[in-house]
Amino acid sequence: MAKVGVVLSGCGVYDGAEIHEAALTLLYLDKAGAQIICMAPDADQADVINHIKGEAASEKRNVLIESSRIARGDIKNIKDMKAADLDALVFPGGFGAAKNLCSFALKGADCTVNVDVERLVKEMHSAKKPIGFICIAPVIAARVLGSFHPQLTIGSDKDTADAIEKMGGKHVASPVENIVVDQKNKIVTTPAYMLGPSISKVARGIEKLIHEVLKMVSS
Repeated sequence: MAKVGVVLSGCGVYDGAEIHEAALTLLYLDKAGAQIICMAPDADQADVINHIKGEAASEKRNVLIESSRIARGDIKNIKDMKAADLDALVFPGGFGAAKNLCSFALKGADCTVNVDVERLVKEMHSAKKPIGFICIAPVIAARVLGSFHPQLTIGSDKDTADAIEKMGGKHVASPVENIVVDQKNKIVTTPAYMLGPSISKVARGIEKLIHEVLKMVSS
Protein backbone atom coordinates (compact mmCIF):
# COMPACT_ATOMS: atom_id res chain seq x y z
CA MET A 1 0.00 0.00 0.00
CA ALA A 2 1.50 3.31 -1.13
CA LYS A 3 1.82 6.01 1.54
CA VAL A 4 0.85 9.32 -0.06
CA GLY A 5 1.14 12.68 1.61
CA VAL A 6 -1.46 15.32 0.76
CA VAL A 7 -0.29 18.86 1.55
CA LEU A 8 -3.20 21.14 2.45
CA SER A 9 -3.06 24.92 2.76
CA GLY A 10 -6.18 25.80 4.72
CA CYS A 11 -9.85 25.34 3.86
CA GLY A 12 -11.45 27.35 1.07
CA VAL A 13 -10.48 28.39 -2.43
CA TYR A 14 -9.73 32.06 -1.74
CA ASP A 15 -7.52 31.67 1.33
CA GLY A 16 -6.74 27.96 1.65
CA ALA A 17 -6.91 24.65 -0.16
CA GLU A 18 -9.50 24.38 -2.95
CA ILE A 19 -11.99 22.02 -1.32
CA HIS A 20 -13.17 20.25 -4.48
CA GLU A 21 -9.57 19.59 -5.53
CA ALA A 22 -8.62 18.37 -2.06
CA ALA A 23 -11.65 16.09 -1.75
CA LEU A 24 -11.13 14.64 -5.23
CA THR A 25 -7.48 13.99 -4.41
CA LEU A 26 -8.50 12.10 -1.27
CA LEU A 27 -11.25 10.22 -3.11
CA TYR A 28 -9.06 8.94 -5.93
CA LEU A 29 -6.22 8.02 -3.58
CA ASP A 30 -8.65 6.07 -1.41
CA LYS A 31 -10.22 4.33 -4.41
CA ALA A 32 -6.72 3.27 -5.48
CA GLY A 33 -6.04 1.78 -2.05
CA ALA A 34 -3.39 4.28 -0.97
CA GLN A 35 -2.69 5.17 2.63
CA ILE A 36 -3.36 8.91 2.89
CA ILE A 37 -1.37 11.16 5.21
CA CYS A 38 -2.71 14.72 5.28
CA MET A 39 -0.37 17.47 6.42
CA ALA A 40 -0.07 21.25 6.56
CA PRO A 41 2.17 23.92 8.07
CA ASP A 42 1.41 25.12 11.59
CA ALA A 43 1.34 28.81 10.63
CA ASP A 44 -1.01 31.76 10.35
CA GLN A 45 -2.86 32.15 7.07
CA ALA A 46 -1.73 35.06 4.91
CA ASP A 47 -5.31 36.34 5.09
CA VAL A 48 -8.90 35.26 5.69
CA ILE A 49 -11.47 35.84 2.96
CA ASN A 50 -15.24 36.04 3.27
CA HIS A 51 -16.15 33.53 0.56
CA ILE A 52 -19.58 35.09 -0.03
CA LYS A 53 -18.38 38.65 -0.52
CA GLY A 54 -14.85 37.90 -1.71
CA GLU A 55 -13.56 40.45 0.78
CA ALA A 56 -10.83 40.22 3.41
CA ALA A 57 -11.97 39.63 6.98
CA SER A 58 -10.25 40.96 10.09
CA GLU A 59 -9.90 37.60 11.82
CA LYS A 60 -6.86 35.31 11.90
CA ARG A 61 -6.81 31.60 11.17
CA ASN A 62 -4.20 28.86 11.38
CA VAL A 63 -3.32 26.83 8.28
CA LEU A 64 -2.99 23.51 10.14
CA ILE A 65 -6.23 23.94 12.09
CA GLU A 66 -8.20 24.99 9.00
CA SER A 67 -6.73 22.13 6.94
CA SER A 68 -7.85 19.69 9.63
CA ARG A 69 -11.45 20.46 8.58
CA ILE A 70 -10.80 18.74 5.25
CA ALA A 71 -8.78 15.93 6.86
CA ARG A 72 -11.54 15.29 9.43
CA GLY A 73 -9.01 16.00 12.18
CA ASP A 74 -6.48 13.40 11.06
CA ILE A 75 -3.58 15.62 10.05
CA LYS A 76 0.16 16.01 10.63
CA ASN A 77 2.34 19.07 11.02
CA ILE A 78 4.45 19.10 7.87
CA LYS A 79 7.58 19.93 9.86
CA ASP A 80 7.38 16.42 11.36
CA MET A 81 7.20 14.68 7.98
CA LYS A 82 10.15 13.34 5.99
CA ALA A 83 10.47 11.78 2.56
CA ALA A 84 11.33 8.50 4.29
CA ASP A 85 7.75 8.48 5.65
CA LEU A 86 6.17 8.68 2.19
CA ASP A 87 6.06 7.05 -1.23
CA ALA A 88 4.55 10.08 -2.99
CA LEU A 89 3.30 13.61 -2.32
CA VAL A 90 0.36 15.57 -3.78
CA PHE A 91 -0.45 19.28 -3.54
CA PRO A 92 -4.07 20.37 -4.20
CA GLY A 93 -4.41 23.97 -5.33
CA GLY A 94 -6.43 26.94 -4.16
CA PHE A 95 -5.11 30.39 -3.25
CA GLY A 96 -3.71 28.89 -0.05
CA ALA A 97 -1.05 27.13 -2.11
CA ALA A 98 0.02 30.54 -3.45
CA LYS A 99 -0.49 32.45 -0.17
CA ASN A 100 0.23 30.05 2.70
CA LEU A 101 2.59 27.46 1.22
CA CYS A 102 4.47 30.11 -0.73
CA SER A 103 4.18 33.83 -1.44
CA PHE A 104 3.50 33.58 -5.18
CA ALA A 105 0.16 35.43 -4.93
CA LEU A 106 2.02 38.46 -3.58
CA LYS A 107 5.48 38.24 -5.13
CA GLY A 108 5.08 36.20 -8.30
CA ALA A 109 8.36 34.77 -9.62
CA ASP A 110 10.21 36.37 -6.70
CA CYS A 111 8.25 34.30 -4.20
CA THR A 112 9.60 32.29 -1.30
CA VAL A 113 8.31 28.91 -0.11
CA ASN A 114 7.46 27.81 3.42
CA VAL A 115 10.66 26.31 4.82
CA ASP A 116 9.16 22.90 5.62
CA VAL A 117 7.28 22.68 2.31
CA GLU A 118 10.52 23.46 0.48
CA ARG A 119 12.48 20.94 2.53
CA LEU A 120 9.99 18.11 1.93
CA VAL A 121 9.72 18.79 -1.81
CA LYS A 122 13.51 18.73 -2.10
CA GLU A 123 13.71 15.53 -0.06
CA MET A 124 11.10 13.81 -2.23
CA HIS A 125 12.80 14.91 -5.43
CA SER A 126 16.21 13.82 -4.20
CA ALA A 127 14.77 10.42 -3.24
CA LYS A 128 13.22 10.13 -6.73
CA LYS A 129 9.73 9.85 -5.29
CA PRO A 130 6.80 11.24 -7.34
CA ILE A 131 5.06 14.52 -6.62
CA GLY A 132 1.73 15.76 -8.01
CA PHE A 133 0.87 19.46 -8.21
CA ILE A 134 -2.69 20.59 -8.93
CA CYS A 135 -4.07 23.95 -10.15
CA ILE A 136 -1.75 26.82 -9.02
CA ALA A 137 0.46 24.52 -6.90
CA PRO A 138 2.96 23.88 -9.75
CA VAL A 139 4.45 27.31 -8.98
CA ILE A 140 5.89 25.66 -5.86
CA ALA A 141 7.67 23.10 -8.03
CA ALA A 142 9.04 25.84 -10.26
CA ARG A 143 10.35 27.84 -7.31
CA VAL A 144 11.87 24.91 -5.40
CA LEU A 145 13.06 22.75 -8.30
CA GLY A 146 13.62 25.36 -10.99
CA SER A 147 17.26 24.37 -11.42
CA PHE A 148 16.01 20.98 -12.67
CA HIS A 149 13.73 22.69 -15.24
CA PRO A 150 10.60 20.62 -14.50
CA GLN A 151 7.85 20.42 -17.12
CA LEU A 152 4.66 21.81 -15.55
CA THR A 153 1.19 23.04 -16.43
CA ILE A 154 -1.23 25.51 -14.90
CA GLY A 155 -3.41 25.34 -18.01
CA SER A 156 -3.00 28.33 -20.30
CA ASP A 157 -2.73 31.51 -18.21
CA LYS A 158 0.08 33.47 -19.83
CA ASP A 159 1.19 35.52 -16.82
CA THR A 160 1.46 32.49 -14.55
CA ALA A 161 3.14 30.46 -17.29
CA ASP A 162 5.68 33.26 -17.79
CA ALA A 163 6.41 33.30 -14.05
CA ILE A 164 6.96 29.54 -14.08
CA GLU A 165 9.42 29.93 -16.94
CA LYS A 166 11.20 32.76 -15.11
CA MET A 167 11.69 30.49 -12.09
CA GLY A 168 13.23 27.78 -14.26
CA GLY A 169 10.25 25.59 -15.08
CA LYS A 170 9.06 24.68 -18.56
CA HIS A 171 5.37 25.40 -18.98
CA VAL A 172 3.26 23.11 -21.17
CA ALA A 173 -0.27 24.28 -22.03
CA SER A 174 -2.94 21.71 -21.18
CA PRO A 175 -6.74 21.41 -21.11
CA VAL A 176 -8.41 20.80 -17.75
CA GLU A 177 -8.94 17.06 -18.21
CA ASN A 178 -5.30 16.32 -19.08
CA ILE A 179 -2.03 16.01 -17.21
CA VAL A 180 1.58 16.89 -17.96
CA VAL A 181 4.05 14.20 -16.95
CA ASP A 182 7.73 14.93 -16.32
CA GLN A 183 9.20 11.44 -16.12
CA LYS A 184 12.74 12.64 -15.43
CA ASN A 185 11.74 14.64 -12.36
CA LYS A 186 8.80 12.39 -11.43
CA ILE A 187 6.40 15.34 -11.39
CA VAL A 188 2.77 15.26 -12.57
CA THR A 189 0.61 18.39 -12.94
CA THR A 190 -2.96 19.19 -13.98
CA PRO A 191 -4.74 22.58 -14.39
CA ALA A 192 -7.91 21.81 -12.39
CA TYR A 193 -9.66 25.06 -11.40
CA MET A 194 -7.06 27.20 -13.15
CA LEU A 195 -9.34 26.33 -16.06
CA GLY A 196 -12.46 24.72 -14.52
CA PRO A 197 -15.25 25.21 -15.33
CA SER A 198 -16.93 22.43 -13.34
CA ILE A 199 -16.11 19.80 -10.75
CA SER A 200 -16.73 16.98 -13.23
CA LYS A 201 -14.13 18.33 -15.67
CA VAL A 202 -11.64 19.05 -12.88
CA ALA A 203 -12.18 15.50 -11.59
CA ARG A 204 -10.98 13.94 -14.85
CA GLY A 205 -7.58 15.60 -14.63
CA ILE A 206 -7.12 14.87 -10.93
CA GLU A 207 -8.03 11.21 -11.40
CA LYS A 208 -5.41 10.94 -14.16
CA LEU A 209 -2.84 12.70 -11.98
CA ILE A 210 -3.41 10.32 -9.06
CA HIS A 211 -3.23 7.31 -11.37
CA GLU A 212 0.07 8.51 -12.86
CA VAL A 213 1.61 9.39 -9.48
CA LEU A 214 0.79 5.94 -8.14
CA LYS A 215 2.11 4.31 -11.31
CA MET A 216 5.41 6.12 -10.71
CA VAL A 217 5.52 4.72 -7.18
CA SER A 218 5.42 1.17 -8.48
CA SER A 219 7.77 1.72 -11.43
